[in-house]
Amino acid sequence: MNARIPVAAIVAAALLFGFLLMAEVMRDFRSFVREPLAIGPEGTGLALAPGTSYRDMVRQLAAQGLTRDSWRWRLLTVDNDLAERIQAGEYWLEPGTTPPMLLDFLVNGAVQMHSFTIVEGWTFAQMRDAIAQSDLFSHIASDLSDQELMSELGRPGEHPEGRFLPETYHLPRGTTDLAFMERSMTAMAVVLEEAWSARDTGLPYDGPGDVLIMASIIEKETANPDERSRIAGVFVRRLHKHMRLQTDPTVIYGLGSGFDGDIRSADLKNDTPYNTYTRHGLPPTPIALPGIDALEAAVHPAEGIVLYFVATGDGQHVFAETLEEHNGNVARYQKKGSK
Repeated sequence: MNARIPVAAIVAAALLFGFLLMAEVMRDFRSFVREPLAIGPEGTGLALAPGTSYRDMVRQLAAQGLTRDSWRWRLLTVDNDLAERIQAGEYWLEPGTTPPMLLDFLVNGAVQMHSFTIVEGWTFAQMRDAIAQSDLFSHIASDLSDQELMSELGRPGEHPEGRFLPETYHLPRGTTDLAFMERSMTAMAVVLEEAWSARDTGLPYDGPGDVLIMASIIEKETANPDERSRIAGVFVRRLHKHMRLQTDPTVIYGLGSGFDGDIRSADLKNDTPYNTYTRHGLPPTPIALPGIDALEAAVHPAEGIVLYFVATGDGQHVFAETLEEHNGNVARYQKKGSK
C-alpha cells in the first residue's frame, strides 16, 4: 500500500522552495544593484536619441558591453515610473556608476555639457554662420531670414545686430539653434539693462539702444581693455560737441560685402547710413556684438579733453587733444600701414 504525502507537507515544501528561490533572487538583485557597470577607467559616453525607451536603453547598454540585458533591469523600476521618465541626451558615465546611479542620471537629465563661444566683436552674420557650422546644435532656424528669426524670437521688426551676448555658453548636444539664440538674446537684454541702470550721468544717449550701439563701436575699435574707456570718452565728447565720430568700423559695416579689406578715401565719402564721416551722431544700429567690458566702457567713459585717436599698428592707439597733434599722429602712423 503506497503512503500518501500529506497535502500540507507539499504546500509547506512548495512554500519553502519559493521562499528560498525568492531569497536567492533578492540576493542576486541586491548584488546587481551594488555592482558598478563595466565602465573602463577613462569613463564612457552614452547617447540616448529622442524617443529611446527604457528597454531600448538597456539594450544599448548591453551592446556597449556595460551590462547584461536581464530581468534585473526590469525589477529595478517595477515599483516606480522611472522607466517612463528617462531623458534623451548625451551622458558621460564615470567608473563606479551603478545601475541605480545611472537611472538617477537619466531621470534628472544630467547630460554632458559642451561649450560654445560667441566671440566679442563678431557680427550677427558671423554668429549665425558659426552656429550653422557647429554639430552641437539641432538646426531648425537655418533657413530663416534674419527678419523671420527675430520674429521667432519674439522681436519682430527689430534689427538683430548687437542683440546677442558674446560669452562662452555650456549646453547639451542637440540644443536647438533657436533656443540657444534666445538664451543669448536674453542674456544681452539683462546685462544691457544693468549697464543702463548703472550709467554715469550726463551721457548723450537716448536709451539703452544707444549704449549698445556705442559699445559695438568701442568693441570694433579696440581689443585692448586699457583703452576701451578712453575711446568711449573720445566718442562721448565728440557727440556732446556735435562733432562727427569719424570711426572706420562703422564705415566698413556700412559697406557690407563691398568691403575688400582695404578702406579707401572714397569709402570715407560713400554716404551710407553707417558712415560716421559723412553723418553726425550714432549709426542706426550696432555694428557688432559687444561684450560686457565694452558695455561698461560705454556707460563709464573716461574723463578728459582728448578728442582724437589713431591706431599705431601694434594693437595700441595714440590719443590727441588737438587736431594739429592728431594730424601729426596720423601722418606718422599711417606711413607704417595703420589706418
